[in-house]
Amino acid sequence: MADTPHPAPRARPLSPHMTIYRWPVTMATSIVHRATGLALSAGTILLCWWLIAIASGPEAFNEFTNVAATPLGEVILFGFVWSLAYHLLNGVRHLAWDLGYGFAVSTANLTGVVVIVGSIALAIGAFALAYAGHGGYYQ
Repeated sequence: MADTPHPAPRARPLSPHMTIYRWPVTMATSIVHRATGLALSAGTILLCWWLIAIASGPEAFNEFTNVAATPLGEVILFGFVWSLAYHLLNGVRHLAWDLGYGFAVSTANLTGVVVIVGSIALAIGAFALAYAGHGGYYQ
């Protein structure tokens, strides 16, 4: 028998990475749902600070509003409001799944996009109302 050369093995990536792997909408919404759950848990500390400040009198409440009115404070507040809106809308989506609706891939992708866009719209709407003076924030 003659020695026949073996073909060289093809180079393959060891695992998928960001340059070749596209996240499905359902995977992204699942990860974001978990992250917003953690953000809401952390944001509850902010909510407790606000309630304690209200109960403690004008000086404590003014200290809270001074911190909340800073650019960083407003980003944190917006993140908390967005997390709440996202978690609410995605929770309704999960409820529909628990009832057996929305499992088709196209429907799951569509509702995922609706949750993302809807949560951003709700958060922006809440801040627009607050800045317009209808939330009691700047009165």
